[in-house]
Amino acid sequence: MNEEGLVNIHIDLPNHWAIGGESLWATPLGNDLFRIENVPFYAYGLNFHDVVKAIPESDELIPEVRELVELSGHRTFRVFFEKSINRKKQEDVLNSMQILTISYERANDIFFSLDMQPDGNYQAVFDRLDELEKENILEFETCEAKMDGSFDDLPD
Repeated sequence: MNEEGLVNIHIDLPNHWAIGGESLWATPLGNDLFRIENVPFYAYGLNFHDVVKAIPESDELIPEVRELVELSGHRTFRVFFEKSINRKKQEDVLNSMQILTISYERANDIFFSLDMQPDGNYQAVFDRLDELEKENILEFETCEAKMDGSFDDLPD
């Protein structure tokens, strides 16, 4: 556990297009329940502050997410900027979306996860990202579950 009381939990993603699994920061709530404390970069159907059940496969391993217990109301979008868009322009674009109750986390030079607050307007965020995609500034995806009972991508 770090000084903020957070622990790592893990999600196995064997079918994902980019990665085989993802670790998330979480607050332990007791009884194998955890509240997610960062925006997921790869898992589908999970969002900031959702509560999950996570159980380690052994005492030496970190807890593995087994099920979603409670939705927080937050929504996740993933954004991939075109490589020609510099860091300042990326941040200008994303900061302009704060009015839509969006915050973000950077994964690398072009990849971001966006968190929409529960009181945000999903369609307005989607429409703005769609406009930016049509302007060849970025590509995006929504992060709803792709398979019932799984946080993974669809198998090939």
